[in-house]
Amino acid sequence: MRPRRRAPEPARPVVQQARINDGIRSSQVRLVDEDGSQIGIKTTKDAIDYAFAKNLDLVEVAAQADPPVARVMDYGKYRYEQEQKAKVARKHQIQINIKEIKLRPKIGIHDYNTKKGHVERFLNQRAKVKVTIMFRGREQYHPERGETS
Repeated sequence: MRPRRRAPEPARPVVQQARINDGIRSSQVRLVDEDGSQIGIKTTKDAIDYAFAKNLDLVEVAAQADPPVARVMDYGKYRYEQEQKAKVARKHQIQINIKEIKLRPKIGIHDYNTKKGHVERFLNQRAKVKVTIMFRGREQYHPERGETS
């Protein structure tokens, strides 16, 4: 008889893992076979014995149902497929960076062109750019100098 497996300890925090084999807490489960056909409502012990007879694991897939739905499957293969789906989802996720450029009203033309080049480079990298005009000291009394003409 195959030794009963427990859920492996995660190397990094995982949001939520499915309960497997002896980790299933309910007294009865709705059993689904590996090919997707429904077997019916069984006691958890009978379902675990059924899964071990097929040399597979019993995995709780819908814990919120009444009774919970448990499926007979190879848990290692299931976890691998879930990790691959998550990896593809992360790969296709678009991250938007926000860059900030600070200017002063008395900036020189060369410094302005340099900062303008930085802004264009950030925009080409698909980042959002926040441009801030800073006023110091007496500059605060002339906000019209910060407006574009």
